[in-house]
Amino acid sequence: MREMFRWTRPVRYLCLILWALSALLLGGCQPMADEEKPLEEGEYLVYYLDSSTTRLAPQPYRPQAKDADGIIAELMEQFQEVPADVDSQPALSDKVVFQKFTRKDQVLYLYFDANYNSMKPEREILCRAALTKMLTQVDGVDYINIYCADQPLMDRSGNPVGMLSGSDFIMNTSNVNAYEKTELTLYFADGDGGRLVQEKREVVHNINTSLEQLIVEQLIAGPEQEGHFATLPADLKILNLTVNDSVCYINFDSTFLNVKPELNEYIPIYSIVNSLCELTTVTKVRILVNGSQDVMFRDVVSLNAAFERNEEYSGEPQ
Repeated sequence: MREMFRWTRPVRYLCLILWALSALLLGGCQPMADEEKPLEEGEYLVYYLDSSTTRLAPQPYRPQAKDADGIIAELMEQFQEVPADVDSQPALSDKVVFQKFTRKDQVLYLYFDANYNSMKPEREILCRAALTKMLTQVDGVDYINIYCADQPLMDRSGNPVGMLSGSDFIMNTSNVNAYEKTELTLYFADGDGGRLVQEKREVVHNINTSLEQLIVEQLIAGPEQEGHFATLPADLKILNLTVNDSVCYINFDSTFLNVKPELNEYIPIYSIVNSLCELTTVTKVRILVNGSQDVMFRDVVSLNAAFERNEEYSGEPQ
């Protein structure tokens, strides 16, 4: 399921989107500096695309304004026009018109014309990342929300993309500089808590995070579609996750035992198992709690077993 920029793994759903937080040229042939270099006081990073349009290229900028709205306005002006001495191009297509912005609480709403939706998916996700990473640097802006022709930005499934935070695109380690967009198949609970319902989800993530880890993290984050319900506690911690010989071993903290009582006892188990078994890398799942498999989940299900995909609970059409 990894996409083409992984080079060695096949494509299953979407084209992999690769970019790095590469730095700008500081005048002529000076060495490139990356985003890890501390900014000077009052500086912000404006994100452009490199010449290959596959990477984000951050450029330091010092706004003249001191208030949040003034800083946002200046950053958006810089975002749309690359300085002449920088070998980059805007992340936003020149056919797209930025109309205005508004702020409410910690959310910044950006309004573009309908041409925003005409950008190629690869460029749009880069633009989305650039806007998010740039504008959440501003004090008081924790999230951005993008609108096109006064309508919320929609994903490929027709669902609102919603609020975006800098952590959606942040790197986990200093030596990893690429992201990919992956479509996951997740299983959550139906309204009665007795069956699983399928939910497709596009996620942009750091390639340092395995798909197995990503799937479990997304299950903990909960469903996005109406009528789907969480199967795992929102404060559940993954202590460790490994894959060996197609068996995924997941070690949770004891919060795993605190699932909602209205759920069938097998639903949390197969929410995890069936979601992970959508990957070609996993055929079985072993679940541990604080390092132990000698656990009776809900006094019914022994965790001292290797669980395989179970269509009885999958919720898929017969």
